[in-house]
Amino acid sequence: MEKSATARTSGTPFHMIFSDLDGTLLDTHTYGWEEALPALNLCERRGVPVILVSSKTRAEMDQLRRRMSIFAPFISENGGGIFFPRESVKTPPSGASMDQGLWKWSLGLSYSLLIKGLQEIREDLGWNLRGFSNMSIEEISRLTGLDRDTSRLAAMREYDEPFIVLGKQVFDENALFEAAAKRGLLITAGGRFYHLQGKNDKGQAMEKVTAWYRQDHGQVFTIALGDSPNDFPMLERADLPFLIRSQNEFPELKDRIPRLMVSSEMGPKGWNSVVLDVLGEEEEDSDV
Repeated sequence: MEKSATARTSGTPFHMIFSDLDGTLLDTHTYGWEEALPALNLCERRGVPVILVSSKTRAEMDQLRRRMSIFAPFISENGGGIFFPRESVKTPPSGASMDQGLWKWSLGLSYSLLIKGLQEIREDLGWNLRGFSNMSIEEISRLTGLDRDTSRLAAMREYDEPFIVLGKQVFDENALFEAAAKRGLLITAGGRFYHLQGKNDKGQAMEKVTAWYRQDHGQVFTIALGDSPNDFPMLERADLPFLIRSQNEFPELKDRIPRLMVSSEMGPKGWNSVVLDVLGEEEEDSDV
């Protein structure tokens, strides 16, 4: 890792990690995170919050963060909602409401509006767009590789409609984006699906969570890790952004985010190396 990047983490700022899940902290195929445990344990020892940021639903993420023993706020459905665990957050942001044991801060449009929007885009383009709202639990399981119980959680959408384009090997992606924009909606590309949402994104939600932490900690230093285009708004806003290596390449991204660095390894193994390098080297510097 370049020394100039890690040197920025020295000093007194409060460190925060914003992390995508699929293909980043979670393995693309197994959904495991065991290879990232050394870095996750270091974060816990150092009191560095790991804020999970994903296209996954609140229901999926709440289960995952409990299994990972993560108690920081998390951001669901590409920035549609921010959730604060009641067991670790006693004073939530103004405007948050208690919902199913979590403080909820809604940023995105309702799911019913997104279903209606996808239907209108489908009719405008004459394309076969198949969203989660059109799929059975079995079909979601087959497309995602998730088991049936987790697929049921994935279907509990609130702010984001994942969909696929059927019957077209090559198509004009810009036409798809423009059809959404005409309706005040946004389409982003994730690892497996396109996602239809309001004008919220991961970066906006990241800014809100950062501002909330800043109230208690003053100066903060943000580290962001992601692997897909829907992570780019988050990487743009981070003090230290990392693209986790994947099968896809984004050569233009370095121009968009000059300070961006790319991990040498994929998935949780890459996540582990990046976080250990950043936090571990800072720990060494502080001992000098």
